[in-house]
Amino acid sequence: MAAFAFDLGAVDGQARAGVLHTPRGDIATPAFMPVGTAGAVKALTMDQVKASGADVILGNTFHLMLRPGAERVARLGGLHRFCGWPGPILTDSGGFQVMSLANISTVSEEGASFASPIDGSRHELSPERSIAIQADLLGADIVMQLDQCVAWPASRAVAGEAMRLSARWGARCKTAFGEREGQALFGIQQGSTDEALRRESSQRLLETGFDGYAIGGLAVGEGHGAMCEALDYVPGLLPADRPRYLMGVGKPLDIVEAAARGVDMFDCVLPTRSGRHGQAWTWEGPINLKSARFADDDAPLAPDIACPASRDYSRAYLHHLVKSGEILAQVMLSWHNLAFYQTLMEGLRAAIRAGRLASFRAQLRAGRRPDA
Repeated sequence: MAAFAFDLGAVDGQARAGVLHTPRGDIATPAFMPVGTAGAVKALTMDQVKASGADVILGNTFHLMLRPGAERVARLGGLHRFCGWPGPILTDSGGFQVMSLANISTVSEEGASFASPIDGSRHELSPERSIAIQADLLGADIVMQLDQCVAWPASRAVAGEAMRLSARWGARCKTAFGEREGQALFGIQQGSTDEALRRESSQRLLETGFDGYAIGGLAVGEGHGAMCEALDYVPGLLPADRPRYLMGVGKPLDIVEAAARGVDMFDCVLPTRSGRHGQAWTWEGPINLKSARFADDDAPLAPDIACPASRDYSRAYLHHLVKSGEILAQVMLSWHNLAFYQTLMEGLRAAIRAGRLASFRAQLRAGRRPDA
């Protein structure tokens, strides 16, 4: 398979529009990656995900290694064949889940040790094991290094210790990954909201050398303002000729503001999680379809979005589905939300290419569909 390549086609200020070429297809950037944690984007078929405009999906090492088991996925042909997604797949290393399960996990120089939240069985996840699962067993196209993420707020000592451990793990991941023409390895910058730690993390990552670079340790409780303050300098610490991925972000405004600061890739569970709880994202902001005010609303969610759930059904009908507890409500709202996010990204890319990002940002903040 051909090697990866990242081409920047246009810039507007710090924002970049480009293409990440992969052996399984191109990823237009800035890109939003739907989260398929356990090999499924919740409530949707892969055909629906593709029709929404997604180029790439995300899978999770932690969840897949526990169920159905990475070795089983490998026996069944790898993650692409197993879940029916032919395009690129990025796999999260499992580090974030280790942080979120701190009460049943321990971290050492060797790696993470944790109890399965499914059956209590003990598991070890070292940098080498994480790479073997992602690259060899799941067959991911973009593999993430194992890292230690800390929640916000964190003391400088705690954030620094986790950052340096992540850097050492990153070097071990690079050794375990070796040279692979058809797969890429991304390093993860850490350091909380401390600029000096972020700079040190970047330097350590550059010494190791990766195909792309992720920004970890944000969107973990610090809030939109503090995240943007960090992003004023964080992307610029990473190589301009490699893709930059902000992990776990986020709301539409978060994505646009991060892209304006030089970020190229995003992922978040929000579109499908919101959809499963009766919330639909619109240009005016999120709306709650549980509300009685939609009971007689004959308008569609978004007639200008090329998705049946957005265009062909009334808000009154979707309200009825939600209130009736119909499974179809979760499908329809998740489908719409994902299509909304991909429409947002398409407009964002067009605005960058046209040099109109400032207007795009202003219109989104004002609750209007931006003109690309």
